[in-house]
Amino acid sequence: MITPLDIQNKQFKKTFRGYSEAEVDEFLDEIIQDYERIYKENIELKDKILMLNEQIKYYKTLEDTLKDTLIVAQNTADEVTLAARQKGESIINDAETMAKTIIANANEEVRNIKEEYKYLQKEIFVFKTRYKSFMESQLISIDEFYSNIENTFDSLESMEKEKNKEDMDNLGA
Repeated sequence: MITPLDIQNKQFKKTFRGYSEAEVDEFLDEIIQDYERIYKENIELKDKILMLNEQIKYYKTLEDTLKDTLIVAQNTADEVTLAARQKGESIINDAETMAKTIIANANEEVRNIKEEYKYLQKEIFVFKTRYKSFMESQLISIDEFYSNIENTFDSLESMEKEKNKEDMDNLGA
C-alpha cells in the first residue's frame, strides 16, 4: 500500500516536453493532503473496527455468560420448585398419616369409653338389683321382726290373761 510519504518522496524523471513541474507538484500536494486525510481516516477506522470487534467479543462472552447463568438459574429454579413440591407432598402425606392415626386413636378411645360405659351400666344394674334385693330382704326381716314381736306380745298377753284367769279361779275356789 502506498503511504502519503511515498507519494511525497516520489521523484519523476525530467523530460524535454513533459508536464509543467509546478502544476504536477501542486496537484501532487493536493493528492498528498487528500490521501493523507483518507489514510489517517482509514487507520482510525481500522482501530475503531478492532475496538468494536473487541467490544463485540466482550459482549458475546457476556451474552454467553448470561445465557449460561440463565440456564443455571432456570435449572436451579426447577430444582427448587421440584424440591418444594416434593417437600409439600411429603408434608401433606405426613399430615394425612398423622390425621389418620389421630382419628384411629380417637375412634379406639371412643370404643373403649363405650365399653367402659356399658360395663358401668351393667355394674350399676347389678348394684341396683343387689341393693334392691338387700332392701327387700331387710324389709322382710323387719316385717318378720315386728310380726314376731306382735306374736310374742300377743302370746304374753294371752298367757297373762290365762294366768289371771287361773289366779282368779284359784282365788275363787
